[in-house]
Amino acid sequence: MRKNFGAKPYLYPQPVMIIGTYDENGKANAMNAAWGGIVGADEIIIDMSSHKTTDNIMLHKAFTVSVADAEHMTACDYVGLVSGRKEEKKMEKAGFTTTESEFVHAPIINELPLTLECRLKKVIDGGKYLGRIVNVSIDERVLGEDGELSLEKFSPIIFDTVHAGYYRLGERVGNAFKDGAALK
Repeated sequence: MRKNFGAKPYLYPQPVMIIGTYDENGKANAMNAAWGGIVGADEIIIDMSSHKTTDNIMLHKAFTVSVADAEHMTACDYVGLVSGRKEEKKMEKAGFTTTESEFVHAPIINELPLTLECRLKKVIDGGKYLGRIVNVSIDERVLGEDGELSLEKFSPIIFDTVHAGYYRLGERVGNAFKDGAALK
């Protein structure tokens, strides 16, 4: 027997994406986004309401998408809890440092090993940001002997929309909207 839940965002795994942008002064910002994913060989879509990040995307037509990992779960949750409009030292409090992408005017978060570097293609329905992936950069520390990304070395986390938890390969690693509060 099955139980019906109606229209819910229950697609797994749901990646935890950290969106990186620069503001009008060239200052890096990041936010945690759970609604989105790959929609083509070189496209990604992210559904976001109004944020400092969305202002920055519209300003520079560029952004990065880093995949959150277990090692940085608390910092990744924190950047989803705190607005860049209100906290000037958001990146510093998270412990994130950045390097500008060689391909788009957006920051790569050095601590997160997998980053998609994107150009804005268009905004759909006022809040869905469609980007073209122009490069993927991966920290060599998570590459395997074959020179490719190794999930034995990289521990991405996923978001559980039902219980607001973060999981690593089926193992819960934290509490969304709670653990990052320790950095406030």
